[in-house]
Amino acid sequence: MKKILCAERHDWKQTADSLGFLFHTFDNEPYWDESAYYQFTLKQIENDLEDPTTEIHEMCMDLVARVVQSEELLERLSIPAPFFDMIRTSWLEGHPHLYGRMDFSYNGTGPAKLLELNYDTPTSLYEAAAFQWGWLEQCIERGLLPGHADQFNSIDTKLHQAFAQLQLQQPFYFASMKDSVEDRGTTDYLRLIAEKVGMESRHIDIEDIGLTGDGRFVDLEDRWIPHLFKLHAWEFIFHEPFGAAIAQSDTQFFEPVWKSILSNKGILPLLWEFNKGHPNLLAAHLDTDPNKAVPKGWVRKPFFSREGANIELQTVDGLIVKEDGPYTDAPFILQEFAPLPQFGDSYTLIGSWVIGDQAAGIGVREDNSLITKDSSRFLPHLILD
Repeated sequence: MKKILCAERHDWKQTADSLGFLFHTFDNEPYWDESAYYQFTLKQIENDLEDPTTEIHEMCMDLVARVVQSEELLERLSIPAPFFDMIRTSWLEGHPHLYGRMDFSYNGTGPAKLLELNYDTPTSLYEAAAFQWGWLEQCIERGLLPGHADQFNSIDTKLHQAFAQLQLQQPFYFASMKDSVEDRGTTDYLRLIAEKVGMESRHIDIEDIGLTGDGRFVDLEDRWIPHLFKLHAWEFIFHEPFGAAIAQSDTQFFEPVWKSILSNKGILPLLWEFNKGHPNLLAAHLDTDPNKAVPKGWVRKPFFSREGANIELQTVDGLIVKEDGPYTDAPFILQEFAPLPQFGDSYTLIGSWVIGDQAAGIGVREDNSLITKDSSRFLPHLILD
């Protein structure tokens, strides 16, 4: 695993804009960064990232099957009791799912360590699936990379397969929050795939979804929403006015509600508890006193934080790093600290994608902090032996 400095394509911003990748720059700082790329060997990809992703995903599915049958475990995940039956039914009826992302600490030599699961509303999808693949193809065409360079990236192909397998006959709605350019970019990308496999698709802002008197979710023209991909987390929905109407509605949700089991960090202690000692897992347990200082060599994480918010860590050498945020009203976990590898002044995180039930590719994020945030840069990668 190497970080290789390289020349940027002179026209990459125009290319990004023309493709609708409008969040490539935030506050005049690069989000997409092609001034360097990460190079992996095929062995590193297949043995250290792809195989563990597949194995951990299978452990997650086994754990969901265990959790839905246990009110004690559902309670341990701070899922509200009124939603237990809905979650259980969603799993037992096999409600289909589309995608998820695991975040790993990996330096190229040892076992990749799972830091967390993003299995309900993961973003960075378009840039991982499509834009970095376009970067590879164009750089090879222009002679900037060797012709035999490859990439661990079948995300787009597998998403097409996953949508085609749904065989939905009615309109598929894709919803994101009004003020999020990144979320709209993610849902627009998924909409495009749905249309390519023959589905009728429509966009709706989350805030514009309505509810009829007889419990049907509708759009602004009072048209029924039969299928809804919502880039809005289940843990938020559980506490919103429309949440209580979902169980009796006739809308099919993506991601399905059973994904709420895997979408909070309370799942990490359960993964460890049922698979203790697994080389790709980190020790984790409920933090019974989050007011105490974080011990050396541990990380404190809220059940329901996103983009690094409210995470605090202390390295084995005593360095304390923390991010503020709004996620203070739920339990916390303590997870063993696995330092991100450092390349120059940047710390590097690997996001490994699962489409359906298959490992499908990776995206690489960088930050000058040990905590990866929404502003962390996305760099392309390639396979070259």
